[in-house]
Amino acid sequence: MNMVLEVENIHTYYGKSHILNGVSLKVGEGELVALLGRNGAGKTTTMRSVMGLTPPREGHVRLFGQDVTGTSASRIASMGVGYVPEGRKIFGHLTVHENLLVARETKGPWTIDTVYKLFPRLHERRTSKGGRLSGGEQEMLAIGRALLLNPKLLILDEPSQGLAPIIVQEVMRTVARMKSEGISVLLVEQNAFLALQLADRAYVLSEGEVAYDGPAAELSADTARMEHLAGVAHAA
Repeated sequence: MNMVLEVENIHTYYGKSHILNGVSLKVGEGELVALLGRNGAGKTTTMRSVMGLTPPREGHVRLFGQDVTGTSASRIASMGVGYVPEGRKIFGHLTVHENLLVARETKGPWTIDTVYKLFPRLHERRTSKGGRLSGGEQEMLAIGRALLLNPKLLILDEPSQGLAPIIVQEVMRTVARMKSEGISVLLVEQNAFLALQLADRAYVLSEGEVAYDGPAAELSADTARMEHLAGVAHAA
């Protein structure tokens, strides 16, 4: 299997605080990989290290076989990486349509029209300001904006956070569809139960180190281990 993302023994700091201590992970072509862990385990810092927002001081990040350690986030995005950060980071003062226009649309199957077909609710709310959307609508908008890059790798940081159960199910169905269309997905998720239903493989972080690396189904079947390593959020 060709590797889309390879993170090798990275050490990342915030100031003097040593957050990631030798984290390694891989995402293969067409794979959906879950990154789990309790709050403060280092999941978001791992994503920021991959995206060049908080570059690691040691170790390497490779995308599509190319070493991108220390490369700017804009350069990494231009290589075909879509990133939906925790908290969504949409523009509250812009309309839904304007938020989508801000994204740099690239050649491929995903256009504003296809995003509207994926999320009809966004089409209905296209003239509404981003700040007036519900949490679920904001998540759809953030995912839609990332898809306009026509990414080969999509990184999602806590997409279910703060959403009603019925909306969580809709968002997760969308994530599953991304995988079915051949997009590699790295899913950072607090809801371990849901994430493991979708994932091929899983990593669990604990205090900035990898505590589990293996098949998602294996971890999902071992409830006691899953609770010990990552905490268990049961399906709604």
